Amino acid sequence: MDTPSVFLSVVIPTYNRPQRLALCLKALAELDYPCDRYEVVIVDDGSPMDLEPVVAPFRDQMTLSLIKQANAGPAKARNVGAYHAKGPFLVFTDDDCMPAVGWLTAFAQQLMLTPKAFLGGHTINALPQNLFSTASQELIDYLYQYYNEQRQKPQFFASNNIAVAKELFLALGGFDPSFPNAAGEDRELCDRWLQAGYLMKFVPTAQIQHAHHLSLRSFWKQHFYYGRGAFYFHQVRAKRQAAPIRVEPLNFYSDLLTFPLQRSCAYPWYSISILLLLSQVAVVVGFFWEQLAQRSKGSLAMANEAGLSG
Repeated sequence: MDTPSVFLSVVIPTYNRPQRLALCLKALAELDYPCDRYEVVIVDDGSPMDLEPVVAPFRDQMTLSLIKQANAGPAKARNVGAYHAKGPFLVFTDDDCMPAVGWLTAFAQQLMLTPKAFLGGHTINALPQNLFSTASQELIDYLYQYYNEQRQKPQFFASNNIAVAKELFLALGGFDPSFPNAAGEDRELCDRWLQAGYLMKFVPTAQIQHAHHLSLRSFWKQHFYYGRGAFYFHQVRAKRQAAPIRVEPLNFYSDLLTFPLQRSCAYPWYSISILLLLSQVAVVVGFFWEQLAQRSKGSLAMANEAGLSG
């Protein structure tokens, strides 16, 4: 298929990672997509330093804009970038990702065939020497298999590698910025997209390298936040669908722990499985922490109302 000529807007939220952002922009400058057929919209989510020196060297290689907002999280930053984007199609990635040369071409070719579909690409761990980053990517790969490959229609794509029509994205309200952390807002958008009756499609040739440096502490923190986001997702979904909160069945977790047995990895399968188990413990802790936090807020609000009415 010939290279498409659709104009694409690449939206990148960023916060306090200038070195990572520079590597991301370097990869974007090396894309095989015509430089006059895409723009890059960077939304600085309140970084303490000025990012213009990071962005400036790339301005003569691509159409690039830098928008600064007060710190409000990546969901709000993505929405701001989408609003300012000039193209009819939005392509989202993160500042710690390095797209492959054919990334935009792969998305553009599929958008020409299914312009109203929500597209998700394939993410590769750029830090295979980091055990915790490897385990984190294994979890994402499992989720893609569970929600996408094992079902007739895809149901989940992570926000660091997606493409969508701007008009439909804005019509649905974009990402929900009220999520407590950078966790779960992409899952909620996918669910809302499907509920609206739109198509989701996996594009495995739209590849990025994800360089998310993790330690044991940050691994736990990441999945604790995922747990908080999971509770918020289920709560929002239950209200939207007027149904009780539903969690995954037990086989979801048993299949997750045996997933590394099917994979080729530099680490023993059991070391990955142990970390996957730890990740789910962190998710459960985060889930119930958020549940208790919201109950406490509700009780406090009721007490304040009672005090005012008394």
